[in-house]
Amino acid sequence: MPTATRLAHRVADLFGCTRAEAEQYIQNGWVSVDGHVVEAPQHPVDGEQVTLDPDARLEPVEPATVLFNKPAGVDAIEGPDMAAAHVTPASHWEDDPSGQRILQRHFHRLTPLVPLDREASGLMVLTQDGRVWRRLSEDADEIEHEYLVEVRGEIAPYGLHRLGQGLEYRGRALPRCKVSWQNETRLRFAIKAVRDGQLRDMCRQVGLDVVSIRRLRIGRIPIGKSANGAMPPGQWRYLPVGEKF
Repeated sequence: MPTATRLAHRVADLFGCTRAEAEQYIQNGWVSVDGHVVEAPQHPVDGEQVTLDPDARLEPVEPATVLFNKPAGVDAIEGPDMAAAHVTPASHWEDDPSGQRILQRHFHRLTPLVPLDREASGLMVLTQDGRVWRRLSEDADEIEHEYLVEVRGEIAPYGLHRLGQGLEYRGRALPRCKVSWQNETRLRFAIKAVRDGQLRDMCRQVGLDVVSIRRLRIGRIPIGKSANGAMPPGQWRYLPVGEKF
Protein backbone atom coordinates (compact mmCIF):
# COMPACT_ATOMS: atom_id res chain seq x y z
CA MET A 1 0.00 0.00 0.00
CA PRO A 2 1.42 3.46 -0.93
CA THR A 3 2.55 5.63 1.98
CA ALA A 4 1.07 9.10 2.20
CA THR A 5 3.54 11.93 1.71
CA ARG A 6 3.43 15.69 1.53
CA LEU A 7 2.40 17.09 -1.83
CA ALA A 8 5.58 19.20 -2.00
CA HIS A 9 7.69 16.04 -1.71
CA ARG A 10 5.75 14.35 -4.48
CA VAL A 11 6.01 17.35 -6.82
CA ALA A 12 9.77 17.62 -6.23
CA ASP A 13 10.22 13.92 -7.01
CA LEU A 14 7.94 13.88 -10.07
CA PHE A 15 9.15 17.03 -11.76
CA GLY A 16 12.79 17.24 -10.77
CA CYS A 17 12.68 20.46 -8.81
CA THR A 18 13.78 21.47 -5.35
CA ARG A 19 11.41 21.35 -2.38
CA ALA A 20 11.28 25.17 -2.29
CA GLU A 21 10.41 25.30 -5.99
CA ALA A 22 7.73 22.66 -5.49
CA GLU A 23 6.16 24.75 -2.73
CA GLN A 24 6.13 27.80 -5.02
CA TYR A 25 4.39 25.84 -7.76
CA ILE A 26 1.78 24.58 -5.31
CA GLN A 27 1.09 27.89 -3.55
CA ASN A 28 0.69 29.64 -6.89
CA GLY A 29 -1.99 27.19 -7.99
CA TRP A 30 -0.07 25.27 -10.66
CA VAL A 31 -0.48 21.78 -9.13
CA SER A 32 -3.58 19.57 -9.30
CA VAL A 33 -4.40 16.40 -7.41
CA ASP A 34 -6.85 14.17 -9.30
CA GLY A 35 -7.83 17.19 -11.39
CA HIS A 36 -8.39 19.63 -8.50
CA VAL A 37 -6.01 22.50 -7.77
CA VAL A 38 -4.42 22.18 -4.33
CA GLU A 39 -2.57 25.16 -2.87
CA ALA A 40 -1.27 23.57 0.35
CA PRO A 41 2.28 22.11 0.13
CA GLN A 42 1.57 19.93 3.20
CA HIS A 43 -1.48 18.29 1.58
CA PRO A 44 -1.10 14.48 1.97
CA VAL A 45 -1.08 12.34 -1.18
CA ASP A 46 -0.51 8.64 -1.82
CA GLY A 47 -1.95 7.09 -4.97
CA GLU A 48 -3.63 10.19 -6.45
CA GLN A 49 -2.60 11.60 -9.80
CA VAL A 50 -0.47 14.71 -9.35
CA THR A 51 -0.06 17.02 -12.34
CA LEU A 52 1.82 20.26 -12.98
CA ASP A 53 0.20 22.81 -15.26
CA PRO A 54 2.20 23.01 -18.53
CA ASP A 55 2.16 26.82 -18.22
CA ALA A 56 3.59 26.72 -14.69
CA ARG A 57 6.14 29.39 -13.85
CA LEU A 58 8.40 29.72 -10.87
CA GLU A 59 7.52 33.05 -9.31
CA PRO A 60 7.42 34.52 -5.81
CA VAL A 61 4.34 33.82 -3.70
CA GLU A 62 2.94 37.36 -3.54
CA PRO A 63 0.26 38.61 -1.10
CA ALA A 64 -2.90 39.83 -2.80
CA THR A 65 -4.39 43.31 -2.83
CA VAL A 66 -7.99 43.68 -3.95
CA LEU A 67 -9.74 46.79 -5.29
CA PHE A 68 -13.46 46.56 -4.50
CA ASN A 69 -16.24 48.77 -5.82
CA LYS A 70 -18.28 48.97 -2.63
CA PRO A 71 -22.03 49.44 -3.08
CA ALA A 72 -23.87 51.90 -0.86
CA GLY A 73 -25.22 50.14 2.23
CA VAL A 74 -22.24 47.80 2.64
CA ASP A 75 -19.92 48.34 5.61
CA ALA A 76 -16.34 49.14 4.64
CA ILE A 77 -14.43 48.06 7.75
CA GLU A 78 -16.80 47.38 10.65
CA GLY A 79 -20.45 46.40 10.78
CA PRO A 80 -22.89 43.56 10.12
CA ASP A 81 -22.40 43.51 6.34
CA MET A 82 -18.65 43.87 5.83
CA ALA A 83 -17.10 44.41 2.41
CA ALA A 84 -14.68 41.51 2.82
CA ALA A 85 -17.60 39.06 2.72
CA HIS A 86 -18.49 40.34 -0.76
CA VAL A 87 -15.03 39.61 -2.18
CA THR A 88 -15.45 36.08 -3.57
CA PRO A 89 -14.45 34.28 -6.78
CA ALA A 90 -18.00 34.82 -8.07
CA SER A 91 -17.78 38.63 -7.74
CA HIS A 92 -14.46 38.96 -9.58
CA TRP A 93 -14.71 41.48 -12.43
CA GLU A 94 -14.45 39.56 -15.70
CA ASP A 95 -12.62 42.51 -17.33
CA ASP A 96 -9.90 42.61 -14.66
CA PRO A 97 -6.80 43.71 -16.62
CA SER A 98 -4.28 42.42 -14.07
CA GLY A 99 -4.01 38.92 -15.54
CA GLN A 100 -3.79 37.56 -12.00
CA ARG A 101 -5.10 34.03 -11.54
CA ILE A 102 -7.67 33.59 -8.77
CA LEU A 103 -6.34 31.53 -5.87
CA GLN A 104 -8.16 30.50 -2.71
CA ARG A 105 -5.39 31.89 -0.52
CA HIS A 106 -6.16 35.37 -1.85
CA PHE A 107 -9.38 35.41 0.22
CA HIS A 108 -7.70 34.64 3.55
CA ARG A 109 -7.04 37.45 6.05
CA LEU A 110 -7.82 40.35 3.72
CA THR A 111 -7.52 43.55 5.75
CA PRO A 112 -9.85 46.40 4.71
CA LEU A 113 -8.21 49.82 4.50
CA VAL A 114 -9.18 53.46 3.87
CA PRO A 115 -12.58 53.99 5.55
CA LEU A 116 -15.67 54.78 3.52
CA ASP A 117 -19.09 55.69 4.95
CA ARG A 118 -21.67 52.90 4.83
CA GLU A 119 -23.95 55.14 2.74
CA ALA A 120 -21.13 55.96 0.32
CA SER A 121 -20.02 53.80 -2.58
CA GLY A 122 -16.91 53.35 -4.66
CA LEU A 123 -13.32 52.28 -4.40
CA MET A 124 -11.95 50.59 -1.31
CA VAL A 125 -8.87 48.46 -0.71
CA LEU A 126 -8.45 45.09 1.00
CA THR A 127 -4.97 43.63 1.28
CA GLN A 128 -2.72 40.87 2.59
CA ASP A 129 0.36 42.98 1.81
CA GLY A 130 2.10 44.77 4.67
CA ARG A 131 3.66 47.24 2.24
CA VAL A 132 0.22 48.36 1.06
CA TRP A 133 -1.04 48.51 4.66
CA ARG A 134 1.84 50.79 5.67
CA ARG A 135 1.38 53.07 2.66
CA LEU A 136 -2.36 53.53 3.16
CA SER A 137 -2.14 53.78 6.96
CA GLU A 138 1.06 55.65 7.76
CA ASP A 139 0.90 57.97 4.74
CA ALA A 140 -2.90 58.25 4.62
CA ASP A 141 -3.06 62.05 4.95
CA GLU A 142 -0.66 62.54 2.03
CA ILE A 143 -2.71 60.53 -0.49
CA GLU A 144 -5.29 62.34 -2.58
CA HIS A 145 -8.75 60.80 -2.99
CA GLU A 146 -11.22 61.70 -5.72
CA TYR A 147 -14.96 61.73 -4.99
CA LEU A 148 -18.07 62.39 -7.02
CA VAL A 149 -20.72 63.96 -4.77
CA GLU A 150 -24.31 64.37 -5.91
CA VAL A 151 -26.01 67.31 -4.21
CA ARG A 152 -29.27 69.20 -4.14
CA GLY A 153 -30.13 72.74 -3.12
CA GLU A 154 -28.69 76.10 -4.06
CA ILE A 155 -25.04 76.73 -3.32
CA ALA A 156 -24.26 79.82 -1.22
CA PRO A 157 -22.45 82.78 -2.77
CA TYR A 158 -18.77 81.96 -3.28
CA GLY A 159 -19.63 78.45 -2.13
CA LEU A 160 -17.36 76.68 -4.60
CA HIS A 161 -14.43 78.80 -3.49
CA ARG A 162 -15.23 78.15 0.17
CA LEU A 163 -15.36 74.40 -0.45
CA GLY A 164 -11.84 74.55 -1.83
CA GLN A 165 -10.44 76.54 1.07
CA GLY A 166 -11.44 78.15 4.32
CA LEU A 167 -13.87 75.66 5.90
CA GLU A 168 -13.55 73.90 9.24
CA TYR A 169 -14.66 70.45 10.36
CA ARG A 170 -14.93 69.41 14.01
CA GLY A 171 -12.82 72.38 15.04
CA ARG A 172 -10.07 71.68 12.53
CA ALA A 173 -9.21 74.06 9.71
CA LEU A 174 -9.40 72.04 6.53
CA PRO A 175 -6.52 72.05 4.06
CA ARG A 176 -7.13 73.23 0.53
CA CYS A 177 -8.70 70.85 -1.93
CA LYS A 178 -9.76 70.93 -5.57
CA VAL A 179 -13.51 71.16 -6.22
CA SER A 180 -15.35 71.59 -9.51
CA TRP A 181 -18.81 71.04 -10.93
CA GLN A 182 -19.08 67.94 -13.12
CA ASN A 183 -22.63 68.91 -14.04
CA GLU A 184 -25.52 70.80 -12.44
CA THR A 185 -25.93 68.35 -9.56
CA ARG A 186 -22.52 66.70 -9.12
CA LEU A 187 -19.37 68.03 -7.52
CA ARG A 188 -15.97 66.45 -8.04
CA PHE A 189 -13.58 66.64 -5.07
CA ALA A 190 -9.85 65.88 -5.14
CA ILE A 191 -9.01 65.95 -1.45
CA LYS A 192 -6.51 64.68 1.13
CA ALA A 193 -6.97 63.68 4.77
CA VAL A 194 -10.75 63.40 4.48
CA ARG A 195 -12.56 62.23 7.63
CA ASP A 196 -15.83 60.34 8.13
CA GLY A 197 -18.76 62.68 7.53
CA GLN A 198 -16.52 65.51 6.32
CA LEU A 199 -17.80 65.81 2.75
CA ARG A 200 -21.42 65.95 3.91
CA ASP A 201 -20.57 68.62 6.45
CA MET A 202 -18.57 70.69 3.94
CA CYS A 203 -21.49 70.70 1.52
CA ARG A 204 -23.92 71.58 4.31
CA GLN A 205 -21.80 74.62 5.20
CA VAL A 206 -22.38 76.06 1.72
CA GLY A 207 -26.12 75.28 1.59
CA LEU A 208 -26.07 71.89 -0.17
CA ASP A 209 -27.53 68.56 0.89
CA VAL A 210 -25.65 65.44 -0.17
CA VAL A 211 -27.63 62.82 -2.08
CA SER A 212 -24.79 60.36 -2.68
CA ILE A 213 -21.00 60.01 -2.45
CA ARG A 214 -18.84 57.82 -4.68
CA ARG A 215 -15.06 57.44 -4.38
CA LEU A 216 -13.45 57.20 -7.80
CA ARG A 217 -9.74 57.11 -7.01
CA ILE A 218 -7.20 56.61 -4.21
CA GLY A 219 -3.85 58.16 -5.10
CA ARG A 220 -2.99 56.98 -8.60
CA ILE A 221 -5.36 54.00 -8.50
CA PRO A 222 -8.88 54.37 -10.00
CA ILE A 223 -11.82 51.99 -9.75
CA GLY A 224 -10.94 50.72 -13.21
CA LYS A 225 -12.47 50.82 -16.68
CA SER A 226 -12.54 48.56 -19.71
CA ALA A 227 -14.09 48.70 -23.17
CA ASN A 228 -17.31 47.57 -21.47
CA GLY A 229 -17.31 50.44 -18.98
CA ALA A 230 -16.32 50.90 -15.35
CA MET A 231 -16.05 48.01 -12.91
CA PRO A 232 -19.62 47.53 -11.58
CA PRO A 233 -20.59 47.99 -7.91
CA GLY A 234 -20.13 44.79 -5.91
CA GLN A 235 -17.25 43.54 -8.06
CA TRP A 236 -13.49 43.61 -7.53
CA ARG A 237 -10.18 43.39 -9.34
CA TYR A 238 -6.59 42.74 -8.34
CA LEU A 239 -4.05 45.52 -7.83
CA PRO A 240 -1.25 44.36 -10.13
CA VAL A 241 2.09 43.75 -8.42
CA GLY A 242 4.24 46.86 -8.79
CA GLU A 243 1.40 49.41 -9.10
CA LYS A 244 1.53 51.95 -6.30
CA PHE A 245 -0.94 54.35 -4.72
